[in-house]
Amino acid sequence: MNRYEKAHEMHKKGFNCCQSVLAAFTDLTGLTEQASFDIGGGFGSGAGTGELCGAITGAVMTLGLLTPVDAADPVGSKKRTVALSKELQKRFSGKFGALRCQELLKNKFVPDDTTPAAKAMGLTGHCDIMITTAVEIVEEMLAEREKQA
Repeated sequence: MNRYEKAHEMHKKGFNCCQSVLAAFTDLTGLTEQASFDIGGGFGSGAGTGELCGAITGAVMTLGLLTPVDAADPVGSKKRTVALSKELQKRFSGKFGALRCQELLKNKFVPDDTTPAAKAMGLTGHCDIMITTAVEIVEEMLAEREKQA
């Protein structure tokens, strides 16, 4: 099962968007699924307020876990992680035109060629598309990082 499928399965079981994205990357983050569920529990539905989409939050958490803080350079570490967060949000917003859960729900996004993983899986559910796309963006960013290394 790939990460897109894993995230989708988690969401089908009732886990929120943040939990589903974060749990899809346990093989890289070192977190257990349970820890992913515990950490992400309060971040679904825009942390319950309709603000930043939980799928984005889970993706940002994943990138943070995969970009360890250098205790000798906390400011530089923070800048690197914030840059990744901003890039992820730029890509997500570029696909959907919004970052806020409430706006995304209002827009009723329909999958097209901008979401290859969601399209390949035949997903039509709003949150399923958001989750799968967040996983897709994280994987793209990680692949780009590998190429640069």
